[in-house]
Amino acid sequence: MPNPIPMPRRSDGERTLPRRNALIGPSCPRCDHASCRDRRAQRLPLLGGHRTEFAREHAQAAAIQARHRHLVIWWGEATQSFWVAAPTGLHEAADVDALLLLLWPHSDRFARPEPGTPVLSLTWQGADA
Repeated sequence: MPNPIPMPRRSDGERTLPRRNALIGPSCPRCDHASCRDRRAQRLPLLGGHRTEFAREHAQAAAIQARHRHLVIWWGEATQSFWVAAPTGLHEAADVDALLLLLWPHSDRFARPEPGTPVLSLTWQGADA
């Protein structure tokens, strides 16, 4: 005996979804979602082998690389993360803060100061000196 299955009804009537602005293209114009940044980067030209969408991250990696010359640091566009080639191996960092935490053991904390910078004197200079 075939009984038709009724269509389910909503108890409070029709619900509409909140109104959103239509997207101009396949990605959000200004968001930081990894997928949206990747799609925006596909349409942008290569400048020096890098996409302009990730120019800020490449500049951050270059600035940190300049301070840590004994390590190799770069921004990976495919993974959208920072990479460090250190003597202990290859490490990945999701953002700049995680990268700096990775680099902390490799930093030269006891280096001599630049010439001309004042150095803290630890000698006692009491009233009789």
